[in-house]
Amino acid sequence: MQQVDLIIIGAGPGGYETTVKAAHAGLKTAIVEQARLGGTCLNVGCIPTKCFCKNAELLSELSDAEQLGIKSLSFDGIDMKKVVERKNEVVNTLVSGIEMLLKHPNIIRANGKAKFVDAKTIEVEGETYTAPNIIIATGSVTKFLPIPGKDLPKVLTSTEMLDITEVPKRLAVVGGGVIGMEFASIFNAFGSEVTVLEYCKEILPNFDADIAKRLKASLKGKGINIINNAAVNGIKDEGTHYSVTYMLKDKEESVDTDIVLMAVGRGANTASLNLEDVGIETDRRGIVTDDDFRTNVEGIYAIGDINGKCQLAHAASFQGQHVLNVILGKKDNIRLDIMPAAVFTNPEAATVGLTAEYCKEHGINAKAHKSFFRANGKALAMNESDGMVKILTDDNDVIIGCHMYGPHSADLIQEVAALMNKDAKLSELAEIVHAHPTLGEIILNAAHS
Repeated sequence: MQQVDLIIIGAGPGGYETTVKAAHAGLKTAIVEQARLGGTCLNVGCIPTKCFCKNAELLSELSDAEQLGIKSLSFDGIDMKKVVERKNEVVNTLVSGIEMLLKHPNIIRANGKAKFVDAKTIEVEGETYTAPNIIIATGSVTKFLPIPGKDLPKVLTSTEMLDITEVPKRLAVVGGGVIGMEFASIFNAFGSEVTVLEYCKEILPNFDADIAKRLKASLKGKGINIINNAAVNGIKDEGTHYSVTYMLKDKEESVDTDIVLMAVGRGANTASLNLEDVGIETDRRGIVTDDDFRTNVEGIYAIGDINGKCQLAHAASFQGQHVLNVILGKKDNIRLDIMPAAVFTNPEAATVGLTAEYCKEHGINAKAHKSFFRANGKALAMNESDGMVKILTDDNDVIIGCHMYGPHSADLIQEVAALMNKDAKLSELAEIVHAHPTLGEIILNAAHS
């Protein structure tokens, strides 16, 4: 048995970043991972999809070439094998970087599945480790709808889509959340006929409805068929293609496709941990924790997707940093209630803080301040005029939310997130000098509106 100061189960962003910080703080730390370093985000999530997004972005720009006065460009399709090769190179480079970060005298690597022996001890491939504090950071796994046909060979998850070697002529995406809409946008640019089937009345259910509706119109204008209020109830193999059936207003409809992407969310990855024997409380979302990410068992914490609070890589990273501070007895000012998020469609969308719908439901008097990309010189010069910024303020003029879609929204949202962390007022934002010509001026214009 090896005695350490801290055990971290899972080497995704939350796990490996916390491990490195703990080691530098002087804690002898064991990190356990059964697969590749980097977790879902690096290997089959955030990073590889962004590689695909770059290819899709370039294809979209090529389609605009003639409009921009460039007549010599031709497009003969996309080589998916090379796309996948480049994606793998990027991922391998970053995994190698993590390997280097973990080469620290205070870090012990344990490869394999972890299971609890007791509240202070875990077992990994026959080896046992014990520590006064344990952080569970095992992430999440893909969910499937419990419908006939879900196990057919061409019903894929986002993981398999990232290794696809040919662009499907037709792609049906079940789920209009972040994962579904990103892949819909990517393969639309790659040349697929894309249909999105979303159960809710709008795509991106957690986004501000105003932004979601406008983004949907933009994506439909690019040729993506989006069907809302669609309850998918089956997938059939018709020999030459698949047929996806769904209920729409009490009538059964169907769409023919070559590949189905199942993108209906992710669930906590608690398999094999032996949580029940230790008495760790769980619910339908995952492991139950308090605001400091403590479980009901003393000395055991849960961060990231596993606790079901916020399924974002950066949420896991900062939850891990906060837990480490709790263990070390340090106070911090991390605002986990202010969590920016983005969807990398074309155009992008991003959000932080409260939505107008949340404010209405909870009796919060919110005022909306809007501006549009079509009035921004940089956006027009980029030939990217489709987009909007919407800032929400409370009765005291304090910024409580920001929502946008348009080019580089994922980057632009961070300015507002930083201001919200300092409880800034809209009037203060309006007095901050912004460089011209930049997309950031769209935020300034919203403040002036």
